Amino acid sequence: MLCMVILVPLLMIIFGAYFKNKSPKEINYIFGYRTTMSMKNNDTWQFAHSLIGKIWLYFGIALLIISVISMFFILHSDESTVGIIGVILSFIDTGIMILTIIPVERALKKNFDENGKRKE
Repeated sequence: MLCMVILVPLLMIIFGAYFKNKSPKEINYIFGYRTTMSMKNNDTWQFAHSLIGKIWLYFGIALLIISVISMFFILHSDESTVGIIGVILSFIDTGIMILTIIPVERALKKNFDENGKRKE
């Protein structure tokens, strides 16, 4: 169960480190942070990846620590308790990962107009 609980935080750390330093070279519909605003042009694409990378890296580390500590406290609990706590932690981790879209989209709207041009 620990492996399942740390999967989302580890993915956030791995992709966060990757996106923070290097975004996918070309805007595409397969890989990367893909929203309407982030895909306007190369500037919005790079900005969004850099920001989501930082957010995922820091949140991933925090969630990893919280998840491991939480699982440590229920180490000797029965199978049912471990399963329930594991599922709850996995949903929380996934929810937080999805919610990280909000600050990135806000930052894009703050820094770029609706056509993807930087605001002065």
